[in-house]
Amino acid sequence: LVGAVVYQKSPLAAIQLLWVNLLMDSLASLALASEPPTAELLKRPPVNRSQHMITSQMWANMLGQAFFQILVTFLFLFQGPDWFEIE
Repeated sequence: LVGAVVYQKSPLAAIQLLWVNLLMDSLASLALASEPPTAELLKRPPVNRSQHMITSQMWANMLGQAFFQILVTFLFLFQGPDWFEIE
């Protein structure tokens, strides 16, 4: 979104977005399907519905990762052409 606003054109073409979507969905489904089920999972008690699914540590990890990815993306978007000598 920032690249489209700053450069007045989309940094990714429609077909590139479709490939990114296909790749990301495929990797996520492989990650979910690759872990074998165990009997240990069935022995665990149910999770209390009043408990939060995302803990404080998880929030910190997600926000830290998001900040890092935004920083790297902005660096490549704005400084990348100078670093890689692209016009």
